Amino acid sequence: MFQPKLSVITVVYNNAKDIESTILSVLNQTYPQIEYILVDGLSTDGTLDIIKKYHDKIKLISEKDNGIYDAMNKGLAEATGDYVLFMNSGDKIYAPDTVTKVFATADDADIYYGETEMMDAHGQSLGQRRHAAPENFTWRSFKYGMNVSHQAIYTRRSLTGPYDSKYQLSADIDWIIRAAKKAKKIVKVDGYVARYLVGGTSKQKHRQSLLERFDIMKRYYGLAPTLFNHLIITFNLGWYWLRNRRTND
Repeated sequence: MFQPKLSVITVVYNNAKDIESTILSVLNQTYPQIEYILVDGLSTDGTLDIIKKYHDKIKLISEKDNGIYDAMNKGLAEATGDYVLFMNSGDKIYAPDTVTKVFATADDADIYYGETEMMDAHGQSLGQRRHAAPENFTWRSFKYGMNVSHQAIYTRRSLTGPYDSKYQLSADIDWIIRAAKKAKKIVKVDGYVARYLVGGTSKQKHRQSLLERFDIMKRYYGLAPTLFNHLIITFNLGWYWLRNRRTND
């Protein structure tokens, strides 16, 4: 049986606390055809020393970059796999047999995707993302927000292009939409496929992230539909907050 090659790409800068758990989640996979590319932005906190412990099992790029998407583009340019998966520092592939299960789900899909489990800073589970992955994912699925995590999407490399450098925080949404528009077969994997560490840069710069997302969605879905969809999102967030507050009172 043909086993496609997967290029896993991790970008990191000064995250000695979390990088090893991410590395091990990739290297401990039972799937045999994995190429692991690690892009380090010249870390100064000991991150690079941890990475070099696994030098014989990874491709390492260590040089100054112009931000996270520039680093991701460097990893993508180095990738030789049939598929690519971005697993950022602190995030993890869900379990050692996850990649095996992904490629056993269906033959020759252009995109595989699944659910994501959230983790706190101590590695404790916070449960499934509030936005559950849709049963049928298309390029239009993001019109209400990013309902599939970037870490939970395996994309055929031939469908991908570089990340748009004009976006500092939300270029991953644009990248996934572009790939999904080209995809002919998209398959959902049952259960969790990734663990996501809560509290990234997009959360720290939430307003900028939202403005970039609005610009991306306006470009793909149109201004009027995007305004309408954002009103729905705002209403749902308000209702979600109010319901949780009542539950906790």
